[in-house]
Parts: sequence; structure tokens; C-alpha cells
Amino acid sequence: MPRRESVQAGVCAPHYGKLRFSASPFDPQTKNHMTTRRELANCIRALSMDAVERAKSGHPGAPMGMADIAQVLWGDFLKYNPGHPEWVDRDRFVLSNGHASMLLYSLLYLTGYPLRLEEIESFRQLGSRCAGHPEHEIGIGIETTTGPLGQGVAMAVGMALAEKMLAAQFNKPNFNIVNHYTYVFAGDGCLMEGVSHEACSMAGTFGLGKLILFYDDNGISIDGKVAGWFRDDTAKRFEGYHWQVIPNVDGYNPDAIAAAIKAAQAETSRPTLIMCKTIIGYGAPDKQGTKSAHGEALGPDEVAKARKQLNWPYEPFVIPDEMKSQWDHRKQGDAAEKIWKDLFARYQKEYPELAAEFERRTSGQLPKTWRDTAAKALEALGSQSKPQATRQSSQAVLDLLAPGLPEFFGGSADLTPSNNTQFKGAVTLTPEEFTGNYMHYGVREFGMTAALNGAALHGGFIPYGGTFLVFSDYARNAVRLACLIGTHAILVYTHDSIGLGEDGPTHQPIEHLTSLRAIPHMTLWRPCDGVEAAVGWVSSIERKGPTLHVLTRQALPQQQRTPQQRSDVARGGYVLIDCQGTPQCIVIATGSEVGISADAVKAANAEGLRVRLISMPCVEVFDAQDAAYRESVLPKAVKARLAVEAGATLGWWKYVGLEGRVLGIDRFGASGKVQDLFPHFGFTADNVGRLIRELIKS
Repeated sequence: MPRRESVQAGVCAPHYGKLRFSASPFDPQTKNHMTTRRELANCIRALSMDAVERAKSGHPGAPMGMADIAQVLWGDFLKYNPGHPEWVDRDRFVLSNGHASMLLYSLLYLTGYPLRLEEIESFRQLGSRCAGHPEHEIGIGIETTTGPLGQGVAMAVGMALAEKMLAAQFNKPNFNIVNHYTYVFAGDGCLMEGVSHEACSMAGTFGLGKLILFYDDNGISIDGKVAGWFRDDTAKRFEGYHWQVIPNVDGYNPDAIAAAIKAAQAETSRPTLIMCKTIIGYGAPDKQGTKSAHGEALGPDEVAKARKQLNWPYEPFVIPDEMKSQWDHRKQGDAAEKIWKDLFARYQKEYPELAAEFERRTSGQLPKTWRDTAAKALEALGSQSKPQATRQSSQAVLDLLAPGLPEFFGGSADLTPSNNTQFKGAVTLTPEEFTGNYMHYGVREFGMTAALNGAALHGGFIPYGGTFLVFSDYARNAVRLACLIGTHAILVYTHDSIGLGEDGPTHQPIEHLTSLRAIPHMTLWRPCDGVEAAVGWVSSIERKGPTLHVLTRQALPQQQRTPQQRSDVARGGYVLIDCQGTPQCIVIATGSEVGISADAVKAANAEGLRVRLISMPCVEVFDAQDAAYRESVLPKAVKARLAVEAGATLGWWKYVGLEGRVLGIDRFGASGKVQDLFPHFGFTADNVGRLIRELIKS
């Protein structure tokens, strides 16, 4: 067990920042200085109180309690440039306790980011850039900060992971062009949430030494004193995760805070937890240290008392020019970035090819050879004729795409052989070797997904991770955040239906397709064969947003297509089998049910009926097509429609209408062999044919 670290200054790691204020706010002599640290911290407290009070909504307690910590970090250590928020080698700052959003907004405004005071004055109001819980807006300096507690910690782990991998791939002796920290603020709630446990365990295992987590240990949550329900020995827990732990740091002693940060920077083989003792609502005399300071406005009387307590005589939202000038970090940020640019210019001369590749990857551009790589993959998958599970088709696509995508970073939550996510030639990431491109996340679906979001936000990688579709339940909130933020994270979900067989109802997803499709900004591909799997992968790489690939365990037949049909796959839904004249009935199917439906449609057409089969691997992409195309595929005049999918029926009624039918499953599955389960639930060509005939007759 690693020993408990004491607070020592240590040796500060090479960094672009420097201490600008050395005096302690508790020393009366500091009044001889232009501005004390405490006064600078009080700028945050005042803005936070005023914004929450005007909105009559918000969380003033954490910003007021952590203001001094933030002042030391942002004033003396954090490497950033408000004039260029996207600077690639900036430190990342994550506010995991995102309800403390006024802390971040105050910092961004004070240090010179393009966030106007008017936005803070309209905090939590419709249209303001200062929302209650900001998620991501790098243009004004918001890396990521979450409402759902704990996920900020987990995304920070993904950012630190990406930093270490990128450094291993691009840094050369005397050229550390990737050299930045990931700092996180987190509270009791973040450490209670299970996702932080998953992610922090990973961080310790992989030795993410540039990850520094500040624990706002104020002992209060919305329900009151957390000692009634949270008595973990947090220090021992993080020691067990193989973190360096710096306990009992006075959150109002800048010298102690600075010493802790230096000690954290000096530890290169382990992430660091800095445990800061703070008082929620610090400075509000009647409410500090109480639950009422957590999630509600202090009230005008208490705000007036706090102003007096903090010796803050200024009107609401007024920051004296002298203090604003002290906070402004634009000159220091420009200087820090210039040092890095000079380093990178020398790197370009010494390693021109690596430098060009670094610029391409960190700007999010695909390789110049991408179109050829994608075309070859589509051609190869189109030439397959043998039945194959789409999880295997997916791996075949990865085998072809990965060599042309150095930014590909894969992984799985302990199900690599089942998910088929490890492409040929992938190198496994280990704590000792960080030049790999494939990671074993262990049984940590939630932590993996949140880390993928963080790695995607960091830049330089296109990350993906796999698990069973039914286990998307564990990761659901991180999937939702991926859509809300718009991260370029890709998820591979296999064993997509009752088709997984004997493992039974606990492992057989029923409602999952419908519920995942219901998330705004989601794109979900459920391919029926190799061609659709390849198109889905190409789409997900080009999309720059979250995508799910939902794949089968069981083998499926390869469908025959014309060149036009192959092109139309990319439109999300297309006519796979057509009839002569106007259809009497239209069948819509996805995934494993396309083959069953194809047999039924062919038989019906051979009998003289007129039936059209639509394969719809991605409803979101189809819905985004122009009205003329959608009408050409699903003409409104044809009312007899049947949707076929081995899952919940809820989402399909918008396509079939009240006169149509849906063949699905609105109950839990059963344990049995695949060849028995599909007939048991009615998924046979004969049953599809029977429903077609009933619809035509009616």
C-alpha cells in the first residue's frame, strides 16, 4: 500500500506558469500589496453570489468555498491562453461538480476569455451562455463540466489518458510538444457516484501522473451533512487505487494549496488526490457550512451580510479595474503559447512528417488517403458471400480501416473476443507501454464510456469501446452526455437481441434499441450484413458526433445489391427488394430481421403480390434525408406497412401508422437456442409472409 503523502512543496515540474502572488491573505502586511489573494478570490465569491441571487436559482456554496483554491490554480499554475482557448497544449480544467458552474464562469470572465459580463448577469436564463450546468464550449474555455456528478472525474481520466498516449506517440528527446496536466474539481457527490470509482481505478492502474484531482471536502450536500451517509475513508480508498494522496490541505491557505500542487506535479507515476478542507458558502455568516448554502440563493439579507463579512463594498457584478487587471491572463497566456510555438517550430524542422501528422490529428482532419481507405473497405465487404455475424463483419471493417487511421483508439469492457473490437495489428495499451492503440477497460462500462467522451474532447484520437447491448444500461448516462456534448465517441454494442440465445432474458436486450434511438443527436446503426456494417463505420468516423454500432452474435446472410442500392445504404434506409408497380405492402426491417423479411417478400412477390422491402439500418440518418427521397422509399399512399425488429415496438409506429403492424417483442426474452427462440417469438419468413397477406387483405 502506498504511503500517505504529506504536504510538501516538492519540485515543480517544468511548466509555463509562475507564482505571481506570494503573500498570504492572513498576513496583515499584505495590505501593502496592490491586491491580496483573498480579494482576488472574493471576486469569484461576489460574482457567484450576485448571479445566483439575480437568477433566484443556482448553487453559490461550492464557488464560495473553493474560490481560494481556484485563485491559486488559475493564477499560478494552470497553463492556458484566454486569447486562444483551443491551444492544443493547454492544461485541461474539468469542473466535475458542475453545479458549481458560477465558479467556472467567474474564472473565465475574470481571466479574459470571450465571455461577457452580460452573460453572467443573465445566468440560468434562456439564451444565456451561462447555463445552470455547462457541458462543453471550448470557444469560451469550457473543456467539459457535468451536471451528472462523477462523470467529470471520469472524462478527465479520458483526457489524461489521451495526453499520455499522445505524448508517447509524438514526443521526442528535448521535444515534449505534448506536456500538459488535467486538473479536476470534485465534491462529495462526485466521489459517491460509482462512475468515479470505475474511472479512478483505471487512472491508478495506468499511472496517469498528470491527472490532479482536488476534492472539495466540505461535508455538505443537498440533504445536509454527508457524515450520515458517506463515511468512506477516501484517502485509503484512493491509496488502494494507487494514487498519491495529499490529505488535510487548508482550502484557505494559498501556501498549502500551492505546495500540494507542486507535490502533485512532482509525482509522475501516479495521479494525485488533493483533499482540501473547505467550508461551503464561505463568507456568508449565517449560512456557510449549512445545506442551505448548497443549492439555493442566499437571499438579499445574507448577501448583504456576506459583503460585509468579506469586506466587499462594491455593487452587484462590479469588479474593480485593479482586480480585473490582476486576474487578466491574456498576456501570460500568449507568452506561454509562444514558448510552445517556438518549441513546435524546432520540432517541425527536426521531425517534419511527425509534426504534420500531429497537426492533422489534433485539428480533427482525416488522412488524405481516407476516401481510398473507405472505398476499399466497402468494396471488400461487398464481395463477401458467406453468412457472417455483423460483429465479425464489423471487425473485418476495422481490420481494413485501422491501418489508415493512426488516431483510432479501440477498446472493450472485458468482452474483446465477443465484441470483436480488436482489429488486426492493434497494440494493447499497458501501464508500461503507452504507444498502444487498444485498451482493456475491465468490467467498467460506465467508466469506459465517460473516458471515451473525455478522450474525444481532448483531441488527437477517434476513440471507440465495446460491450453487450444490454449493458448499455450501465453506461446510459455517459451515452446521453456524449449526445448532449457532441463528442466523437463510437460505441460498439454486440449481442443485439434474443439472438444471443441461452444466456436468457437478463442478457437479451428488448427495450434498448428504442430507448437509445430516443436520445437526441444519437446515430445508431443496426446493419444486416457486411456492406451495411462497413457503411455504418465509415459514417461514424466522418460524422464527428456519437455513434452506436449494434451488432449480432449469430450469422446473417449477405444481401445482394445494385451499385445504386449500395450507395443508398449511406442514406440510412433504402429499397432492398422492390416489386412491379405500386406496392400493395411495404416491409421495413433492420439487422438480423432483414434476411427473414427478404425471404418472405421474395415469396410474396413470386405469388403475384406486390411487396417492397426497406432495409433501414439507421433511422436517424434516414429521417435526415430530404422529403422527396423519403417519399420515394416510403410513399404515403401505401398504408399497408409492416415493421420487423426483434425488440420493443414503440419506435416503429411512426413509420407504419395506425393501419400498419409491427412485429417486435414487448416482453422479456427467454433462455434457449437461437434456432428455437426466433420461431418462438414469431420471427420467421412464414410469419412475416402471413402478416403481409393480412395487411394486404385488410
